[in-house]
Amino acid sequence: MAPTTPMSGEGAPAARPEISTRLLVHALVREDGTVDAGQLYAVAGTLGMSDQQVRLCVRRLVEEGRFTQDGRGRKALLRAVRDRSGTLAPDADHVRHAYRQDAGLAPWDGTWHLFAFAIPESRRSARDALRDSLLHLGAAPLQGGLYVTANPVTDLVETHARHLGVLSCVTFLTSTDLRVGTLTDPPALAAALWPLEDIAAGHERLAAFTRRCLDELGADGENAVHGSPEGRLTMAVELAAEFTRAMEPDPFLPPELLPRPWPGAAARRLAAECWQRLREAGPAGAAEHGDLRLFRLYHDALGTRAEG
Repeated sequence: MAPTTPMSGEGAPAARPEISTRLLVHALVREDGTVDAGQLYAVAGTLGMSDQQVRLCVRRLVEEGRFTQDGRGRKALLRAVRDRSGTLAPDADHVRHAYRQDAGLAPWDGTWHLFAFAIPESRRSARDALRDSLLHLGAAPLQGGLYVTANPVTDLVETHARHLGVLSCVTFLTSTDLRVGTLTDPPALAAALWPLEDIAAGHERLAAFTRRCLDELGADGENAVHGSPEGRLTMAVELAAEFTRAMEPDPFLPPELLPRPWPGAAARRLAAECWQRLREAGPAGAAEHGDLRLFRLYHDALGTRAEG
């Protein structure tokens, strides 16, 4: 049974989320660390993956020591040794912060947080790791070795710099009157420092995908792909991939710095609603499949979105 294709606009099919076989295996890890190979092959088929792709991927994961395998083919049972959640798992703290901002529970105090570092070439790997951490936390480069964000992530940056052994090379400072060239207006600075149009487009893509999923699920969540457990699992994996695709480049800027209307809040609201319907529909709790770790991870991240 071929999966349906979400729509991104008037009559135009949206690009389906890119999901590798490796990510699919991680997405189907259950709470006890196992993957049902029969379920894996079934969901892979709905995503257009061949049995050969699945076999090769499983072989590589076993050779890398990430999984062990009992049995063969569709009757096999995989056991995760490490990296159970892969990269489809959300960063729960970041997601919670985004939902708090959407609910007006994390107003901006007007403070910019800046980080400067000068790490020698001999510590290049640490320098690259610190830069990647800053980008992951939503900071934007101002110039060589100087980054800025509107969110109070100093403790996280300090912890990471300490872990890398480069804390002495990092300067921390705050400012309420940041100026870049002639730009001083905070929303104008945000528009100049972050690719807001691209980020907004990612959220619009997520919203379009999620609306289509909600239409297929129906009011009670029982209509996805004619009620097929594999169909609902496929939708869950695709939703997780699309959510991650939209959220990863988002610096989670305070609403005060963003254009209005901003599509991120609407997309996240739709994603939370869709995730809840999928969870209630049964793929995470069905006895024949066991509880998927992915469902708990997303439930933990999205389920506290309105807590203040």
